[in-house]
Amino acid sequence: MTDKQLKVKAIENGTVIDHIPSESLFKIITILDLDQVTASITFGTNLESKRMGAKAIIKIDNHYLEDEQINKISFVAPLAHVNTIKNFEVVGKRNVEVPDRIAGIVKCANPACITNHEKIRTKFDVMKKGDRISLRCCYCEKITTQDNMVILK
Repeated sequence: MTDKQLKVKAIENGTVIDHIPSESLFKIITILDLDQVTASITFGTNLESKRMGAKAIIKIDNHYLEDEQINKISFVAPLAHVNTIKNFEVVGKRNVEVPDRIAGIVKCANPACITNHEKIRTKFDVMKKGDRISLRCCYCEKITTQDNMVILK
């Protein structure tokens, strides 16, 4: 008896987001508005990974991510990799990186913050990076942790 294995079709051109924690897959689909993309999208979750135990992956045909979109990924999957594919070859590899300061990506956790009551773009200083990110609001100084982080669309 031989082992059978399903293989996901390689994409000719587009983006592959790999090393996503399985529990973050649908958060990434939501924050990147992938339900609005007309390209073919393949995703898998709870896939075996030597490094992570289990992981998720997203493949998007003929679609490339902007820097701001990659920054958004870093807040729910800080160890993810974004690969650019052209003619079935990886032409660019990028680890997502949490920047030192962010704007307009995350909602302030302080209900009294001015950004939650007026049309003011949120701004945060990143206090801690890695798998347990924490942010300090530039307006009210409230610390927002990964546990109470809400990504803005």
